[in-house]
Amino acid sequence: MSTRRKITFGILGVYITGMVAIVAIFGATRNDNNAFSPQNEFKLDPWLNLPGPMDLNKGVLYLFIAMFLTLGLTVWVAKRMQARPNRVQTAVEWAYTGMRDKIVRDNMDDAMAKKWFPLVFTLFVFIWVSNLIGYLPLPVNTEHKVEIFGTMLPSFQIYAATANVSVPLVLALIVFISYNVEGVRAKGMWGYTKSMIPPGLSGPILIMIFPLELLSNFLRLISLTVRLFANILAGHMLIQFMSGGLAVLLGLEVLAWFTLPAGIAIFIFEVVLIAGLQAFIFAILTCIYLGSAVSHSH
Repeated sequence: MSTRRKITFGILGVYITGMVAIVAIFGATRNDNNAFSPQNEFKLDPWLNLPGPMDLNKGVLYLFIAMFLTLGLTVWVAKRMQARPNRVQTAVEWAYTGMRDKIVRDNMDDAMAKKWFPLVFTLFVFIWVSNLIGYLPLPVNTEHKVEIFGTMLPSFQIYAATANVSVPLVLALIVFISYNVEGVRAKGMWGYTKSMIPPGLSGPILIMIFPLELLSNFLRLISLTVRLFANILAGHMLIQFMSGGLAVLLGLEVLAWFTLPAGIAIFIFEVVLIAGLQAFIFAILTCIYLGSAVSHSH
């Protein structure tokens, strides 16, 4: 028997043995559980009330961690640039030039690309880092505390700042204001307003078309916000449910062992693909909106 088959059968044997053991210990009957509310784990309970409308909570903590990691990562990479690049520098340069040439410059002219590339690249890195650390468990779950040496402390939980709608909304507002201001500066208020109307239309039909075009412009703000927020939140909830939350909710312990492989698979999928993909989509849509705001065609 090959080593691969031995490992496969070994994992399968441990999985089946564990399921049998859980059934033998806890039974396979359902216990009603009305105390567990999965949505409460995404609530932002204030830890410290600061002056004004701001509070310190787990969302703010993850936001500051993402900010410092983004700054630290970019400064660390910038200080280690050398004439003969190593593997890390090669990967960074590949990402940098790919973002600059294939995303930014493909959607706007060189002068505008030079002006807006720092914003686009910063948004990409910040969202990517924020999404990644969202899969790092930290003791921030104040909904379910654990007692350690007589002290009640928050339990570990995965949470992302981008899983709260306020953070994607602020980032989307930055993009929304930027491309509208750029469009007005390039064409003037009247010219930018006229550019929202498809060419060749005139007469009474404009009464119906113009409000729709104006609405579609505002819907870009909603789409940028919801696309990032909903994908990250849905991923975290799937991981939570498949890794034991569904078993707790239904009061069926053996279900957690059955769904755990799916939870691990979703976790790996989110970390490897979704975290970077959502940052990439946000960045490329930013470039498209900035480029379309100054283009002469609709």
